[in-house]
Amino acid sequence: MNSLEKSKQDLIAEIDKRISDKIIEQSNADLLKKLIINAETLTEAVDIAKLGTTYKRTGFHFDKRNEKMGDTVKYFKKNDVLSFRTSEDGLTHKLIVGDNYDALLNLLIQYRGAVDVIYIDPPYGKDSMGEFAQTNYDNAITRDNLLSMLYSRLVLAKQLLSDSGVIFCSIDDRNQAYVKGLFDEVFRESNFISCITRATGTPTGGGFDGLVNELDYILAYAKDKLDVTIQGVTFSEKDAIIYNLKDEIGKYLIRPLRRTGGEDRREDRPTMYYGINAPDGTEVFPVAPSGYESRWICGEKKYKELVANGLIEWKQVEKNGGLVWQVYQKFYVEDRKKQPGNLWTDVEGNKKATRTMRDIFNGEKVFDFPKPVGLITKILEIASNSDSIILDFFAGSGTTGQAVLELNKADGGKRQFILAQLNEITNTTPNGVVLDVTSKRLKRVMTGSCYDGTKDFRWLDNNTPLGDNLDVYDIATVNPCETSKGQTPFDVIDETLYGQAPLAVTDKIKWVCENFDGTQKKVETDGEYKRRIGGEG
Repeated sequence: MNSLEKSKQDLIAEIDKRISDKIIEQSNADLLKKLIINAETLTEAVDIAKLGTTYKRTGFHFDKRNEKMGDTVKYFKKNDVLSFRTSEDGLTHKLIVGDNYDALLNLLIQYRGAVDVIYIDPPYGKDSMGEFAQTNYDNAITRDNLLSMLYSRLVLAKQLLSDSGVIFCSIDDRNQAYVKGLFDEVFRESNFISCITRATGTPTGGGFDGLVNELDYILAYAKDKLDVTIQGVTFSEKDAIIYNLKDEIGKYLIRPLRRTGGEDRREDRPTMYYGINAPDGTEVFPVAPSGYESRWICGEKKYKELVANGLIEWKQVEKNGGLVWQVYQKFYVEDRKKQPGNLWTDVEGNKKATRTMRDIFNGEKVFDFPKPVGLITKILEIASNSDSIILDFFAGSGTTGQAVLELNKADGGKRQFILAQLNEITNTTPNGVVLDVTSKRLKRVMTGSCYDGTKDFRWLDNNTPLGDNLDVYDIATVNPCETSKGQTPFDVIDETLYGQAPLAVTDKIKWVCENFDGTQKKVETDGEYKRRIGGEG
């Protein structure tokens, strides 16, 4: 099954889920599925699926606007000027220059189901979207446009996520509710992890009376919540003080095995009410201090596992003039992590992000509202493994790339980042954001020098280069009907940029046709092409 067919099957599966969730009617879904099956390109299939986006249970709805479709094939082309290497054995990361929709389509060829963490900070309105409005749509950036633009990209991003993958999306207070509705639609409500609230450290009131905004938000969703583990963070010395007991294994604390709080009654969870034998053979049942029958915190099978692992401790305590047995679960500090909450007040604020950018660019203000490196680092600490692939397809100034590099340096990890960013021109970036900011930032923090070889930026005063290599890809176009020698899709598309070993002519033709929408529309047959270039056939 080729890439397009796999994507169609994913979209049809999502339509089926909407039927089971009673979001859309069976008859409407059948028509959508038929149209998806007959779609000529993935973009067309995604736009058809978008027509079924009406979240009936919450009233979520937006007027859909489709991606502009052209007749050319989009593909990765290596940018040798911006690419660089610091070592032969270092990791190689990727920066893709161009519309992120085209970038995602191309990434699916190599990275379908392989990305572990996605972080995005999408534009929220017309002012911050700059030329993006004219690039993608002919009208002003309204909320419908924002949601339409995000929908298509989230559908593709979901296909890139691994089964245990997680996506994080920064959003402001005005758009949070609407964007959450969109994420509920694409990823399903059942895969919602949390809405993280972050203190920005820069209260903004705009000079008006009333409440000032000191917060922004990060939506977190899993591809499949049952497969996701949000990792705890290392205990501080202050946290570890409560581990006040010690044995030959290490420091530990104990907590009652009996469930307390809500749903602590026997009838709430009857499988967690059973007798267990104390050290003297006495059968003990969970009984609340009030005298009501209670329950244990785990089932009998789990309890036996705790016993086998030496994680159960018994104590005799005085009660009603006598001694009774109480059972506790042991928690060793070496095995414990502090689970993060969803109120983040201890991460770097926006002012720190601005200072970091000024240090990298020697005092120049080249980018508005960059995100702090520490914010992305914390996301990666709780959601990534040491060898995870990290994607940011609204890369902006490249903060996610720097965060990956700094975390790898701190913990010895081998995480790889993939960034995608449109080279849009703004007042501070006359050559485009990627050329003036993103690529320059990565070059400086990774190699310790600018592209021109100079090393006179302040960031080096307190930091050492982070190393690794960077491949930069432009998104190029080719007419699928092109027949000129050396300029057909089969000539110009380099399969090695997609993790594919060099292919023979016949295999190359098959690979291109299977993975690039529209190449099947070429006017000459495969045999004619091979004969013309002097190859097989």
